[in-house]
Amino acid sequence: MRGAQPSCLLRPRVLLQVTLCDVRPVARPHQAAFNNSKSSSAGPQRRRFTTSPIAWSASPVSAPSKDRGVSKLYGSADDAVADIKSGSTILSAGFGLCGVAETLIGALHRRGPESLHSLQAVSNNAGKEGRGGLAILTKSGQVNRLILSFLGNNKTLEKKYLTGEIGIELCPQGTLAERIRAAGAGIPAFFTPTGAHPPPPLFAISSHDVCLTATVDSLVEKGKIPVRFDASGNVMSYGHKREAREFNGKTYIMETALPGDVAIVRAWKVDEAGNCVFRYTTKAFGPLMAKAAALTIVEAENIVPVGAIDPNDVDLPGIFVDRIVPATMPKQIEIPKLASSPDSDVGAASPRREAEVRRNRIARRAAQELKEGFYINLGVGMPTLAPSFLPPGRNVWLQSENGILGMGPHPATEDEMDADIVNAGKETVTLVPGAATFDSAESFGMIRGGHVDVSILGALQVSAQGDLANYMIPGKVMKGMGGAMDLVSNPEQTKVVVTTEHVTKDGKPKIVQDCSLPLTGARVVSTIITDLCVFEVDRKAGGLTLTELAPGVEVEEVRAKTDATFAVADQLKTME
Repeated sequence: MRGAQPSCLLRPRVLLQVTLCDVRPVARPHQAAFNNSKSSSAGPQRRRFTTSPIAWSASPVSAPSKDRGVSKLYGSADDAVADIKSGSTILSAGFGLCGVAETLIGALHRRGPESLHSLQAVSNNAGKEGRGGLAILTKSGQVNRLILSFLGNNKTLEKKYLTGEIGIELCPQGTLAERIRAAGAGIPAFFTPTGAHPPPPLFAISSHDVCLTATVDSLVEKGKIPVRFDASGNVMSYGHKREAREFNGKTYIMETALPGDVAIVRAWKVDEAGNCVFRYTTKAFGPLMAKAAALTIVEAENIVPVGAIDPNDVDLPGIFVDRIVPATMPKQIEIPKLASSPDSDVGAASPRREAEVRRNRIARRAAQELKEGFYINLGVGMPTLAPSFLPPGRNVWLQSENGILGMGPHPATEDEMDADIVNAGKETVTLVPGAATFDSAESFGMIRGGHVDVSILGALQVSAQGDLANYMIPGKVMKGMGGAMDLVSNPEQTKVVVTTEHVTKDGKPKIVQDCSLPLTGARVVSTIITDLCVFEVDRKAGGLTLTELAPGVEVEEVRAKTDATFAVADQLKTME
């Protein structure tokens, strides 16, 4: 691009210095240089942007050695992990308890904290307390730091986090997958819209630019999520601030690659050359982590001779696999879930029945957003009810961010349950004819890339500008954002619909003028569906329009329970 203007707008938001200089080799870290279209008689000019540094380096601990000339087969997991060093970064594959390398985790645990300690573990989540996954290693004190997208309901880990025994870096799920993928591909950093919040729009009034809306900072972008506390619960360290830039008028933040010293992975079938086949949603992080580590150990449910796997069926080529051990631990299902009929025990006038009526009203209206042939992502909880209200004959494709396109209902019987097929809530599900499964990087590429038509999520708060807050409440432990920030990262291409009850359990409005809770995304929501009404959101200008009312609800009731100004549509409809 020498002498040409870049086709996209690049505007660093953490700019410290701008200079014009002669073009010559430079060796300054964290410096981005872009050509300037103007030139002078002294030669081409280059605009040099010096941005704030972001500390990043590979793990200082060396990985175990590997010898290409010997067999990859090891007699046991204990032999395969015997030379892993304290202080190593471990990439632990799996989603919930699905696809977790339980045999290798058990072997690491048997090493004991005296022999193996101060580990940094990277995983989507930290296992299930008392069941398996990384929870075994965090409880034993062998892990000093975690990088996760979701903390979950692990009380022991929660206590260790709040008292400083362990540090936890929370990272959006799609960003976590892409950081791992980038490490395996030799890409040191990349820009993503996930977690980036644009500045509030400026409106010209007289000769001044006036911001008419307030926006809560993105804790991810600003690096304000606590990583480690002291024994008294005071914050000792936070995450790092991300560099932000604009490309084509949209804000993105820079994330760095996430390599590991050792990856521990479970595969369904592995040949002696290391070629791997993964079943269904066990693909979520397995192939990605195997590629991103200096040394990869795979526990195989089935070890077969070279040539027994058709090349067309290989999910992970053997070049990425260094050691193979037999899997000796059984698979686990974190949340066995069967399809069920409506609860007939609920009394006609009970509070439980009233809550069910409200939820079904919201879900029935949300189903109208699901058009024929649409690709849909449904958040956990209330959004998952929407497909049950689709009219007969309407076909949609449900996407689950852990790697399913074509997700079906929960299995009808226990015999139909498959530990390798779970949804984003770790529940057992089925697959419809024509379904596909894939890894998490591909899944979130579909999401960020705008290939999903509609995303339906729950909310703690939604603002009049379409800001969404749905992953934490200050003063309470944040369980993690999971994939929510990714799901709202491209509202121009993917319509974001919020389904929520209009007020909290204690009667506080959830539809507000400005969010007071940390944002999942800024100006991302297009439609809000509550048990009282439907609002359409003008994300650009900022404003709500009441378009539908639930039967028996008046505009005055909506105003009394809404902490935001809104207009009323000329043709006000009834929710159906």
